[in-house]
Amino acid sequence: MVREHGHSQRISGAVNAEVVSAYLRDNPDFLIRHAYLIQHLKPPMLRRGSNILDLQYYMVERLQAEVGRMRDQQRELIETSRTNLNSQGRIHAAILLLLDAQSFEQLIQTITTDLAVLLDLDVACLIVESGDCDLPGTETSGVRVVKAGSIDAWLGRREVVLAGNVYGDSSIFGAAAGLVRSEALIRLHISGDAPPGMLAFGSRESALFQQGHSTELISFLARVVERCIRSWLDLPA
Repeated sequence: MVREHGHSQRISGAVNAEVVSAYLRDNPDFLIRHAYLIQHLKPPMLRRGSNILDLQYYMVERLQAEVGRMRDQQRELIETSRTNLNSQGRIHAAILLLLDAQSFEQLIQTITTDLAVLLDLDVACLIVESGDCDLPGTETSGVRVVKAGSIDAWLGRREVVLAGNVYGDSSIFGAAAGLVRSEALIRLHISGDAPPGMLAFGSRESALFQQGHSTELISFLARVVERCIRSWLDLPA
C-alpha cells in the first residue's frame, strides 16, 4: 500500500523495479516531497561524449554528503542538550544542598565535599586570600588560605577560567592536585569586608572543562555560594 496526499494506491503483486519505475513516473515530484531519501540513493554517473561527465552526479553526491553532515550535527546537538540538562539538574541539586546547611561548618563541608560528589568531580575547593581583613571562619577545615594576590595571578581580570589537559596546581587543589586534568576556577565576591575568594573544581577527565564551554551554570552556583557565606557570617554585600 502506498499513500500519497491522503490517497491510497494498492500495488498488486510483488514490488519490483518495474512497479517502482511506474510509480515514480506517475509521481515526478516524489523526491522533492521526500528529499531525505536522496542520501540513500546512488545516482548514475553519465558520460556525454568521451571526455565529458554529467556534473549532476557530483551535485547529488555532494548533497548526500551534506545531508549526512546535517544528521551528524543534529545528533551532536541532541547529545549536547542532554548533557546541558544533566548539568543543570546537578547544579540545582547542589544549590538546594547549600541552602539546607544548618551551620557555617556544614556549609563549608557541602562546598568542599558534597559539591564534588553532586557535580561528579574529583575535588572542589574554597580558597580565600590572607590579608588585613581575614574572612571569619577561615580556620574551618576545608577552606584553603593563600597569600594575597594569588587569585588575580590565577584568574587575571577574568571571572571564570576553564582549562583542559592540565596538571593540577597543589597550591589550589592540595593533595588532590595529582588527580586534576581539567579545572574550573571561579572568582567569588563575598563581601567588601572580606578578602578575595575563589571556587576551584577539578576533574580527572581532561575534557570536562574546556575553554569556550558555557560558564553560566557554575557562575550562578558561585553567586549562591557568596550569598550563603555572607548570610552565615553576617557580612555586608
